Amino acid sequence: MQKTKPFPREEGLENGLSILREGYLYIPNRRKAYQSDAVKTRVLGQEAILLGGEEAAELFYDEDKFKREGAAPEPAVSTLLGQGGVQQLDDEAHRHRKKMFLDLMSKERIEIWAKLVEKYLYIATKEWIRKDSINFYKESQKVLTQAACEWCGVPLKDKEIDKRTEQLISMIESPVAVSKRHIEGRIGRIKGEKWISGLIEQVREGTLQPDEDTALYQVAWHKELDGELLDLKTAAVELLNVIRPSVAIALYFAFTALTLQQFPEEKDKLNAENPYYLHMFIQEIRRYYPFFPFNGAITRKDFIWNGYQFEKDTLAIFDFYGTNHDPRVWEDPEDFRPERFSDWYQSPTEQIQFKLLAQGGGSYSAGHRCPGEWNTVRAMEIVTDFLVNKIDYTLPEQDIGFSLVNMPTTPKSGMIFENIQYKG
Repeated sequence: MQKTKPFPREEGLENGLSILREGYLYIPNRRKAYQSDAVKTRVLGQEAILLGGEEAAELFYDEDKFKREGAAPEPAVSTLLGQGGVQQLDDEAHRHRKKMFLDLMSKERIEIWAKLVEKYLYIATKEWIRKDSINFYKESQKVLTQAACEWCGVPLKDKEIDKRTEQLISMIESPVAVSKRHIEGRIGRIKGEKWISGLIEQVREGTLQPDEDTALYQVAWHKELDGELLDLKTAAVELLNVIRPSVAIALYFAFTALTLQQFPEEKDKLNAENPYYLHMFIQEIRRYYPFFPFNGAITRKDFIWNGYQFEKDTLAIFDFYGTNHDPRVWEDPEDFRPERFSDWYQSPTEQIQFKLLAQGGGSYSAGHRCPGEWNTVRAMEIVTDFLVNKIDYTLPEQDIGFSLVNMPTTPKSGMIFENIQYKG
């Protein structure tokens, strides 16, 4: 019989408040304190195992050992995720539903997305030039809302832009927020699903006819394994699962602007002769800065890993941020160093899927890694080139620090730009 050892255990009957106090560092702090990639605790009234590191990532994304159904806490379901979405499915039901998302992510469609991001950046800039200053994070949200809606085939009138943007952002910013912002996220989710379900109903009735290669069309006519169309509520959740993450990229847009301010030497490197450097730069932003902090799953069965006995139906919470800053995986992880990705274009996906966990880990095609990851990368490439080569701007004195307690987080000022002009 395989020998087992006791888990390091955090004291306390309920440690959920520690997550709110420590944010992105909650799990890294415990992994460091207990010198272990697996630590037991209690959160949300139940026993949970905190996991982190490359080896633990491979475990966490092993679908033979973990499932997603029932793992997401109610506050996240009622704001960020929605009920019944692909993130909460397992096995064949998950693979079948995810294929719908993957089919939207062809190279041709990703390039259409990139062109739309660029289009709306230029349209927005015409307005920015006439203003004394802009909040780049807030403005990026509107740019991405317009690009995402057009890419998905979702009609969006000019007078709707601010309203729909706020609904989408409220879902993104509210899962672990407290009080007013969390309530706004719940309301944003309800209104967003009502908006989208109405459009899907119009498609099915034939009064709205989006292009067949758009997300609106594909979600409206997607059939489940039983041959039935998605019910309207679930269909709305899944279409929002395309639009909402596309708008969440605004977080990375703000961090891209911050990077160019903090590391101005990167501008020369981006315009040097290495055509791959832009991709390296983007991947390092995704590793270096915080995005979403962690994710949950539930054990399917009893098993032993690294001497620890995992029992069936136990919640596990995996540490994204800490793994992206793990010194066993990343040399000098607190340094911003795009060169660390210089050989990644030669690396098989199987070798890197448990290292960089900016938007989940595991298999892109079959597992729970974000299907829109390459849309994120392309949008960031577009905005980086835009900020470096297409416009000039100045940054007034402002607080560009970011909190590792707020989840998700951005530079505190939002990145204020002044004196915006086109180059050349």
